[in-house]
Amino acid sequence: MQLALSAAGRVFNFSAGPAVLPEPVLRQAQQALLNWQGIGASVAEISHRSAAFMAVAVHAEADLRALLEVPDDYAVLFMQGGATLQQVLVALNLATPGQAADYLITGHWGKTALKQAAPYVDARIVASGEAQGFCHVPARETWQLSADAAYLHVTDNETIHGVALNMPLLVEVPVVADFSSSIASRPIRVRDYGLIYAGAQKNLGPSGITVVIVARDLLERAGQPRAPMLDYRAHLERDSMLNTPPTFNWYLLGLCLAWMREQGGVAAFGARNAARAQKLYAAIDGSGGFYRNQVVAAHRSHMNVPFFLPTADLDAQFVAQANACGLIGLKGHARVGGIRASLYNALPDTAVDALMDFMREFQQRHA
Repeated sequence: MQLALSAAGRVFNFSAGPAVLPEPVLRQAQQALLNWQGIGASVAEISHRSAAFMAVAVHAEADLRALLEVPDDYAVLFMQGGATLQQVLVALNLATPGQAADYLITGHWGKTALKQAAPYVDARIVASGEAQGFCHVPARETWQLSADAAYLHVTDNETIHGVALNMPLLVEVPVVADFSSSIASRPIRVRDYGLIYAGAQKNLGPSGITVVIVARDLLERAGQPRAPMLDYRAHLERDSMLNTPPTFNWYLLGLCLAWMREQGGVAAFGARNAARAQKLYAAIDGSGGFYRNQVVAAHRSHMNVPFFLPTADLDAQFVAQANACGLIGLKGHARVGGIRASLYNALPDTAVDALMDFMREFQQRHA
């Protein structure tokens, strides 16, 4: 197979994160690195307190609110530390010491969230798919919910295992959701959640900045004793600038949000993402068992598609040969092995077609 390249001469990047960024955003950022808006300095060099950067922050929040239809009674924060830090902050801000908090475990990141919160709350497992290898979401009727829980934590999309909730939650307590690998990939109803958090490095921008969307009434909870740096309210009062923020990352995130709105918003991306994921799953399922995806069809992710070949040796050959053909980032996570194709918003449709062509040729050579 010939080297697969985009129209701009770039390889096709299927990495799970940090992930592919839109080419128009990269070109715009390239210009801003030397002389941004004619000020004679880089966007990465100016003060976060300057009027120019404050405008970047305001526009980014406005675009995020418009993109996701965030209601006015929800606050938006731009924070550091990744999604894993938010797993700690959720417990500190929304629960009193030792209060019950429910966790639905559908993969590695749900387990991580439970571990991060355990020192601060009575973390209870509502249900877990681990015994079955994290290939499904436990049936709703099997969940053991706590009447006194401060919140229910879920992972909307498990990046490693390729498991998506794809179901209404319908619980009495606020839902806290990790949307790191599915944010802005489809329309959602923000009011269905008390708090949404997402590392930017999948669909929203580069690594190093995290978005938090939280109902303002939840911020009125006493929570636990904590330093101002660990208090959502303190960050909100200072417009997410309680300390020096990652300014260039914030700038890139803003460019990505504007690009997504120009492309038609989450409705357009939702339809596109569903269509190309279904096409890839069809290629896997139609390979006669040469390629295997183990996730129950109802809970297959549109963002992260893991699959396996007949042997680990063939997995390794597939990754190496795909990389040589310009299809990079396909190696599965170390915890599960195999192959993983991440189909985030900025990935061109032609990348999925190129991957499917490579899969057909590889199977013909090795079946």
